[in-house]
Formats: sequence, structure tokens, C-alpha cells
Amino acid sequence: MALLNFKRKAAPGETPRNGEVEAFLQGYSIEVMPRTAEKVEDFRVLLPEGTRVYIAHIEGTPIEDMVATAARIKAEGYDVMPHFPARIIKDEATLADWIARYQGEADVSQALLLAGGVAKPHGAFDSSMQLMETGLFDKAGFKRLHVAGHPEGNKDIDPNGSDENVMEALRWKQSFNERTDAKMALATQFAFEAKPIIAWADAIKEAGIDIPIHIGIAGPAKLQTLIKFAIACGVGPSLKVLQKRAMDVTKLLLPYEPTEVLADLAAHKAANPDFNIEKVHFFPLGGIKTNANWAIENGGASGRPANAS
Repeated sequence: MALLNFKRKAAPGETPRNGEVEAFLQGYSIEVMPRTAEKVEDFRVLLPEGTRVYIAHIEGTPIEDMVATAARIKAEGYDVMPHFPARIIKDEATLADWIARYQGEADVSQALLLAGGVAKPHGAFDSSMQLMETGLFDKAGFKRLHVAGHPEGNKDIDPNGSDENVMEALRWKQSFNERTDAKMALATQFAFEAKPIIAWADAIKEAGIDIPIHIGIAGPAKLQTLIKFAIACGVGPSLKVLQKRAMDVTKLLLPYEPTEVLADLAAHKAANPDFNIEKVHFFPLGGIKTNANWAIENGGASGRPANAS
């Protein structure tokens, strides 16, 4: 079975419905940035009611832009979850200020906590665990705290290629999950093949990590775009799959769609209801509209936008 799905685009109404995929996509989330959100006139024509929208905080983005984006998307009826990248937060006072701004100006009560893609910390924080240890999110009454998961490992955390440090961090997060009032989930890096994802999810469950998984999936995009992002994000085995595909020039101009990996994961979930992957989180690498339209065409009721007639 092919790992990636390359095909012509189906005509409107032509895409067959997969009931398992429709169920698996229920309550999916998606990621935006302030500059990409600006290109969307109305999220309600693209996303289902109440969709969780993560707002990625890239180094150099002013907090004012982040909060304004959160307020706008919240006002359109969506659950907003901004990133809090530890390495770009100078100190505890800055963290407290960000939390207060998000709460006061955008009614935010959810956060994705992560180290952040910065080699050298700007200040006191180096990891998401240090952000949690401040107690500021619990003090502010945040209802959800998501943290990063890495189905293919993380070379920044484990340079030797093992998963020793990643697993130690997961055990710490599991302990925190047991003492916080906030609901937690692992929002993972994207990957392209179902079997390794399933093996990783089963392995961490066996290790006693019962935090639900929101699996990262790359949305429809050109192969060149996927390779660029995979390199930037440190995706490992999946990158090799993409590079192999790139050697076939006939596929370079064809779009990638996540149809097959989602169908495989959805079938596994349907056969194993206790499987610890709870939701799908889309990285719209080919654009928010492209990703949302794919979900509308393939997700049935789970992809129906808020203002659908």
C-alpha cells in the first residue's frame, strides 16, 4: 500500500464518504498564524462550529498580533488555543502578562505549551515543563493545556536518536496531568505513515502515559512544500519517504492529500475504540482554505462548516 496519496482532485460532490474517517475527524483542530489568518475573510465558511484553532507563535511575532488574532477568531465562534513557546518567553512576568492579555482581551482558557523552535532561549525558560511549573496557568483557571508529542522522536531533545529524554519528559507530563485541574492532550508533530504512529501510541500507553493524543496530520500540499516543512520541523522517517517520492518527477506536480494515512488510522480506531488517539490536528501546510475544503469534501458531517446552508 502506498504511503502517500497522490491523485487528481475530485469534482465537487464526487468524493466518496468513508464513515470511519468521518467519525475520526469529529472535532478536528487546525493551526493558523496571524499572517495566514488575515487571508481568511470568514472562518465560518471553512470550519465547523466550535473547531479548536491553534495560533502558532513564531519568533518575532508581536504578542499584540497574537492576541488580536485570538480575539478575532474567538468572536467568530471558535475555541482558540495559542502557542506558548518557552524559549521566546523572557521571564515569569512576561508569561503572566501574556496569560492576562489572552484572558482579558480574547477570553482564552486553553494553551499549547512547547519548547519552541529557537536554539537559544531568550530568557528563563527552556521547556514546556518549566512553564507548567510556574503554576500560572492553573492559577488563571485554564481549562486545557496541551503539550507536544513526537511520534518519530525529536533530535533536539534526544540528539543520539534514542527516545530516553522524550520519554522522561512524557512521564513528567503524566505526573503533572494527575495533579492539574486542566484537561491535557499530546498534540503531535505530523507524520505520514499510520503503522509507526500506531506503534508509538501503543508504546507510550504501555509505558503508563494515558494522556490523550491529538495526532498531527499534514494537510493537502505540494510535495515540495511538504519536504520543506518536514526538514524545518525535523521530521525523520517520513522525510525519507517524501524524498523517495521526490525522485519520481511525475509526482512532483501532483498534490499530496492525507486520505490514506487518515483512512488507516480511522480503521484502527474503529477496530480498537480504546486506542489513545482521540482527535486529529491539521497542519495546513498547503493553506488553510485548501485544508478546510479537503475536510469538507472528505469528512461528511465532521467537516461541515458553521454557516453551511
